[in-house]
Parts: sequence; C-alpha cells; structure tokens
Amino acid sequence: MERWYFIDTRGHASTNAALRLSPHLFQRPGEIRAMKWVDVNLDEAVWTIPAGETKMRREHRVPLSRQSVAIIQSMKGVSDYSEFVFPSYNPNKPLSENAVNGALKRIGYGGVMTAHGFRTTASSLLNESNLWNPDAIERALAHQDSNAIRAAYNRTAYWDERVRMMQWWSDEIDNLKLLNGV
Repeated sequence: MERWYFIDTRGHASTNAALRLSPHLFQRPGEIRAMKWVDVNLDEAVWTIPAGETKMRREHRVPLSRQSVAIIQSMKGVSDYSEFVFPSYNPNKPLSENAVNGALKRIGYGGVMTAHGFRTTASSLLNESNLWNPDAIERALAHQDSNAIRAAYNRTAYWDERVRMMQWWSDEIDNLKLLNGV
C-alpha cells in the first residue's frame, strides 16, 4: 500500500490536504503551504504564485489538474475564514514549514521522503516517460535555463503542454493508487 497517499483523518485538515496536493503540483513546499485563495482561480484551473512569494522572485503560473482542483475545493469549507488555502491552527498563518514533512514521518516515510522530494520524483518520472519536452518540465518546476543567453531569449511558458502534462501526471498518481489498493 502506498502510505504517502494515506489520509490521516485524525490530523489537521490543512496538513492532510497539503500532503495530498504536493505530489500533484510538485511545487516548492513553502509555496504550497502558503497558497492563498486570491492566487487560485478554480474556474480556469490555474494557481498564480506572485513573484514576491517565489524563490526566483518571478511570477509562476501552475496549471491545476482536475484532482488538484478537487483537493483545493475540499478546503473551501475549512479555510474560508482564512486568506490561506492551508491555514495553521491560527487562521492568520499558513501551515508551518514542517507540517507536511511531519505528516510524512507519521505515516512511515521519515528519512525516505520529504515534501521537497515530490519535486524530484515528478521531474525524474516525467523525464523518464519521454512524453514531455524537458523544457516544459523545467518550466513546470519554475526553473530557469542555466544558459544565461538562452534564458534571456527563450521565454516560452510551454503552457498548453504543461496543462496536458499536469493532468497526465495526476492521472498517473491515481493509477499508482489503484495499483496499490489505496
């Protein structure tokens, strides 16, 4: 059984939802935990992370799969009182830095998986699939080209491919759950 997808109903709703969403989005854990309602457009299935809240200080748009939209929508009744999709016990603050990592430890993945590890897993498996342009994968991870000249000229967002890729990736996660009886 894939325990990383296990939902501990005794745990905090925000932690459970952030843990479930992390593998689907494979964004930086700090960005996921601080996700704000104002930055999420569920009708258009896009999360726009403002420049001031990203590591690279550039706005980053993330296509949301059907599964991601459903997980975020599940927080509607829970966190409507907060600006954060995943508030801590104090609705004026997001989840703590260690919330998702703590949940991973509680379900038996301490020392094996971290919240940031979902990025590595997604990048590796998407690249191994040979279905997606490596540049689209890098853009999905909010990475900039390491070649400064290429980065200066190639500003392609690969948006349409990233939308398809994110849905394919979420479907793959669902397939893994089915294979493992979760």
